[in-house]
Amino acid sequence: MSENLKSDLIINVTTALEEDLGTGDITAALIPANEQAHARVITREDATICGIDWVNEVAKQIDSNIQIQWHVADGDRAQANQTLFEATGSARRLLTFERCALNFLQCLSGTATIAAYYASLVAHTPVKLLDTRKTIPGLRKAQKYAVSCGNCHNHRIGLYDAYLIKENHIAACGGIAQAINTARSNSPGKPVEVEVESMAELKQAIEAKADTIMLDNFSLEDMRAAVRLAKGTAKLEASGGITNTTLIPIAETGVDYISIGALTKDCQSIDLSMRFV
Repeated sequence: MSENLKSDLIINVTTALEEDLGTGDITAALIPANEQAHARVITREDATICGIDWVNEVAKQIDSNIQIQWHVADGDRAQANQTLFEATGSARRLLTFERCALNFLQCLSGTATIAAYYASLVAHTPVKLLDTRKTIPGLRKAQKYAVSCGNCHNHRIGLYDAYLIKENHIAACGGIAQAINTARSNSPGKPVEVEVESMAELKQAIEAKADTIMLDNFSLEDMRAAVRLAKGTAKLEASGGITNTTLIPIAETGVDYISIGALTKDCQSIDLSMRFV
């Protein structure tokens, strides 16, 4: 895990606890302060697990005396009713810990699970599936980590680490070549990707030496033609309303990448449960 992700993780957990705790957990205060407990967390459905470090950080910030024993690792496939981890400590603190910890684990595992599902559909091809910037606000790096746990890959993190030149950028810059040349001049070494909507624009992007060219809503026939045309000059990325039903034929055209917003924006949290034992 990168230092940037660790820093974001701490902020994620601090913010989540602040919004949940407010002035204190009044319900947990019903339990005697010296009461100890042992809890078990299970998944109620099959899932690819992600979020261990977030759970550990919640425990650390609430009570460093909480002991957690993990039975899985990030990226592991868990079966319904499988125990994910056990936690021991103050009953009060464990109950305060429960919701915040499980929120992170269920959300990130949901992202990893859908990523693993999409990755499995195209495992017979060399294509790489990419996430997008369609992430939960404040959890971008966390979700992108979850995508990698599901055997998919990360596109740019934000607006600062790579160029993605789209229709409005092209129009405002005066053309594809002008936009690419200005990008090279402004930030040498930054990856430059340009979105195209036709074969004519594809040829312009190739001539301007874009690193990656995004094929926006190309037909399968045009994608195959684009692969032949761009071979050895630029990487190709398919994009635009891609679903589990359209994914496989697109992957089989020979494009290098497919970007899928659903990896992060359509994830469904995994059903988890914590019980004292």
